[in-house]
Amino acid sequence: MATGAASTAQPAKDDKTNWAWVPSWARKPYRAIAPGLLFTGGVGAVAYLIALGEERILGYQVLEPLVLALVFGMLIRTFARVPAWAEPGIAYAAKQMLEFAIVILGITLNLRTITAAGPQLFLCVLIAVPLAICTAILLGRRLGLGPKLAILVAVGNAVCGNSAIAAVAPAIRAKKQEVASAIALTAVLGVGVVLTLPLLIPVFHLSNYQYGVLAGMSVYAVPQVLAATFPVSALSGTVGSLVKLTRVLLLGPIVAIFAFLYRDEEGERTKLTFGKLVPWFVTGFLLMSVLRTVGAFPPVITAHASDISRTLTIFAMAGLGLGVDIKSVRTVGPRVAVVVVSSLLLLVSFSLASIFLLHLNG
Repeated sequence: MATGAASTAQPAKDDKTNWAWVPSWARKPYRAIAPGLLFTGGVGAVAYLIALGEERILGYQVLEPLVLALVFGMLIRTFARVPAWAEPGIAYAAKQMLEFAIVILGITLNLRTITAAGPQLFLCVLIAVPLAICTAILLGRRLGLGPKLAILVAVGNAVCGNSAIAAVAPAIRAKKQEVASAIALTAVLGVGVVLTLPLLIPVFHLSNYQYGVLAGMSVYAVPQVLAATFPVSALSGTVGSLVKLTRVLLLGPIVAIFAFLYRDEEGERTKLTFGKLVPWFVTGFLLMSVLRTVGAFPPVITAHASDISRTLTIFAMAGLGLGVDIKSVRTVGPRVAVVVVSSLLLLVSFSLASIFLLHLNG
């Protein structure tokens, strides 16, 4: 009997080895994760409904559902009991669902639209994003933040907010607490930027085009760019979106760079392959962008890709929060806030200097 059991178990082990290149989401036992996914989805749905209520009552969302889902998840983990049967699904949502969301996000990125912003704007973004990342990392380390948390805060502010943090986190093997700290605090401070940035229009006598450039270069996340620009004018919204998407375009290369830097983190000598240097979801993100650019997707897909990616990210944020004790996040809060504010001030200053030195006005 023992021999038979061993012979039965051996092929399964061999299969796992032979198919190790398959992403983990393709090998998950879905019956094990389904209860936890439903639990996580319920938390995400509550966050979405509250954000919807904010928009209907106030006209805008004070806190996005992504942030609400993360916070609700952390509160449940800290002050209530998360059932053991939900843990596998929570872990799946926090990792694999984020990866799916990033891939689908690529469908929203038309590379032709990015080039339409012009070479000067593209050059400004190419300079501003690495400058902001390096500055924020150095400042974060000086303030005592761990290297991974400093990286997450830096890329969140410099690239595209939650999506950038979610994309870089698995590449550098960041802890859940680090991801939660980066997302929660930077997103909340990003709301303040949305509310205060229009005040700079009369101070610097900015045109609608110039304000769009400023918002696109400095605001934290894509939805916040829209919230900061379209109330000013349609031109500001269009220009801000173009500039912001140019920043998003750099997400793939940035993740690949950090994946390369952290490839041997555990001290193991590994053979370098494309799959190890570039996570599968980054390849998927770039592939979806190319396919969108050449018109491979029908309008019904491109029209809903952003909503689908956003919904998956909301659920993923709920899963991430459910795995984080809020006590472990608050200890780094003030230092993260200093890094975020400093990074935002740098981006705003660089953007204003570029606008006036390069005479950017459409």
